[in-house]
Amino acid sequence: MPWTEALLILLAGMAAGTINTIVGSGTLVTFPTLLAFGFPSVTANVSNTIGLVAGGLSGTWGYRREVRTMSDQLKRLAPMSFLGAVVGALLLIVLPPSAFQAIVPALILLGVLLVVFGPRIQRWAAKNHADQEVAHDSAGRRILLAGGIFVAGVYGGYFGAAQGVLLMGIMSVLLSQPLQRINGIKNVLGTIVNGVAAITFIIVARDHVDWRVAGLIAVGSLLGGFIGAGVGRKLPPNVLRGFIVVIGLIAIVNLLLK
Repeated sequence: MPWTEALLILLAGMAAGTINTIVGSGTLVTFPTLLAFGFPSVTANVSNTIGLVAGGLSGTWGYRREVRTMSDQLKRLAPMSFLGAVVGALLLIVLPPSAFQAIVPALILLGVLLVVFGPRIQRWAAKNHADQEVAHDSAGRRILLAGGIFVAGVYGGYFGAAQGVLLMGIMSVLLSQPLQRINGIKNVLGTIVNGVAAITFIIVARDHVDWRVAGLIAVGSLLGGFIGAGVGRKLPPNVLRGFIVVIGLIAIVNLLLK
């Protein structure tokens, strides 16, 4: 591998780690980069997923203060991300790419809409329930939240681009928490999905792993995760929501033009 190619993959990994920590669409940087250098699509996707685990770990560490306050929620949601990731990773291996990719733009658009209208929906729910805590933590909400996290896990295990947008959109509607705390949970759940998918790929699709690529992306995303944690926490909620919307729309355009 030429050193210029290696450097660009490393820098793409750094950008992806930064973006993933702030919102979660870093795959839209690394995946096209790998395709541009001629890597087969499955190899690029698998190697990229493995490499981005490191960025998830550093991003989660950067948001550890927010995550500590959400331990009860994480205990309920982490198993759903785990199961969804296993299903999604296996789908990538056994199904043709067109089977799932056809609905990916619609899923990302749904996430963007949820991010935009989440605060209004939360205010509406609070106004129409006498007990605000019940409104935000009812059995129905918990079931919807668990199902949404599972679906996001399936999607993340299969491809993962803008997985963070989906997670942020789902949780911004169904959790009564500040956006930065939700962002912290998103980093943990996204890392679980990438980690489980990576292990699954190593076990059942080892022939598709390019360890040079995975290593370069891992180093870059590890650094990017720390950068993203520092930048993301300083953004006010409206700016963060705007950034999420822009990334989500870019993801849709990229996928539709492929």
